[in-house]
Amino acid sequence: MLDYENVRNWTSGDIAYTCSPQSAMLYALGVGMSQDPLDRDQLRYTTEKDMRVLPSMATVLAHPGFWIRDRKEMGIDHVRMVHGEQAFQLHRPLPSSGAIIGRSRVTRVVDKGAGKGALIHVEKRLFDATSDALLAVCDSVVFCRGDGGFSANGGGDPAGEAPKATPDTAPDLVVDLPTRPETALIYRLSGDYNPLHSDPDVATAAGFPRPILHGLGTYGVACHGLVKAFCGYDAARLKSMGARFSAPTFPGDVIRLECWRTDEGIAFRARVPARDVTVLSHGHAVCSEV
Repeated sequence: MLDYENVRNWTSGDIAYTCSPQSAMLYALGVGMSQDPLDRDQLRYTTEKDMRVLPSMATVLAHPGFWIRDRKEMGIDHVRMVHGEQAFQLHRPLPSSGAIIGRSRVTRVVDKGAGKGALIHVEKRLFDATSDALLAVCDSVVFCRGDGGFSANGGGDPAGEAPKATPDTAPDLVVDLPTRPETALIYRLSGDYNPLHSDPDVATAAGFPRPILHGLGTYGVACHGLVKAFCGYDAARLKSMGARFSAPTFPGDVIRLECWRTDEGIAFRARVPARDVTVLSHGHAVCSEV
């Protein structure tokens, strides 16, 4: 059973990461950018000329690894664990080169009840290694489907504010974002080598007809759509983004980003029309004006 004290007090310590133009370009290619190699706006992210870094890359930088699986004392059924939500807030543009430090910690552990699972909220802060200036804050929610009811042994935090659902009106703006059949094979080179996304046999054993795209890969595709539609491909203008993972994407799917302008910024969801499925829900983003 989930051990609340062990989980709640987990921290990663300092995790060093060296940014490079190559890693930034690989990430951008892994979320589907520059399928048109003559699109000069996208070439800023996939070539070294006037180099820019897609903001959602913050989610993969200085990652603390699969600590939930590796720390047995946590008592978590990691086999039934899924990534529930992801958000980031950008404080400075991500560098294309140089050293950064990541510091992760658990900020909340919520018991949804016996048979209903538990939620673990993890915060990761990214700092410039030289100046210690804060670059970004990433927040993720891990849904531990097999760990509800742990609070009977003590512990448990109140649930946080749930993200707002997307409007039920027609979207103000729609962006179609194609992915390629080899998208997951490229994206995994940014650090997530889970065979569910590359090995057909593993995917079949998990109940899928073929390997699925990483959830954070779909999230990165949506980030590209936001930067394209609302920021004029100026990454520095996208200040924050969050969404809930609601269904898998398959490499080769066309992802349709549906967006609404709201008083708080942008509400969005990502759908795959060909399969009539929503893959990201409860999306929200904030962009600065020019």
